[in-house]
Amino acid sequence: MATVFFDLDGTLTDPKPGITRSIQYALERLSLAVPSEDELTWCIGPPLHSSLKKLTGTDALADQALMLYRDRFSNIGLFENEAYAGIVDTLTTIAATGQRMFVATSKPAVYANRIVEHFGLKPYFERVFGSELDGTRVDKCDLLRYALDEARVDANSAIMIGDRSHDVVGARTNGMTAIGVLYGYGSEAELRDAGAHHICAAHPELLGHCVA
Repeated sequence: MATVFFDLDGTLTDPKPGITRSIQYALERLSLAVPSEDELTWCIGPPLHSSLKKLTGTDALADQALMLYRDRFSNIGLFENEAYAGIVDTLTTIAATGQRMFVATSKPAVYANRIVEHFGLKPYFERVFGSELDGTRVDKCDLLRYALDEARVDANSAIMIGDRSHDVVGARTNGMTAIGVLYGYGSEAELRDAGAHHICAAHPELLGHCVA
């Protein structure tokens, strides 16, 4: 029986408004160009500091932008978010098999836990694995290595489900099965190029891979 790890942003919930508006807030405060929400969707999923560096140009400005981002996100942006329609049904079906389920996200665990609890998803997951505010385990390879060790899970019997290349690369680096989903923010080409073993257009399709 497989152990299933889910990414959060773009896989369990759609965080677009909260993330993009918090980035806009940070850039505006730094008097930098402010792209539209749609132009910032590429920032959803990858480690945020790296995305902010691309937007601001330097590590120093990215550091400032990250602090400003968190000022807004921790109080407002966190909940400008919604669980994908029907995702609870999918989680309920998987949980009924007795499989262990976890969340593994590059988002800081302090935020991820609040989001998972806010949307009523906490009962489905044994634990939420996330990064630390100082950037520790923000890389999905490091995060999944840590999660597998902490949960005492054999990577050969573990599945990672996510919508971006980082999820796929992290899974494959650690010997896990990588499943990409297309309803989030990564393209089919991105997921295939990263080496996804399977790709699902909608989350109910996950049942064919997660439920024996």
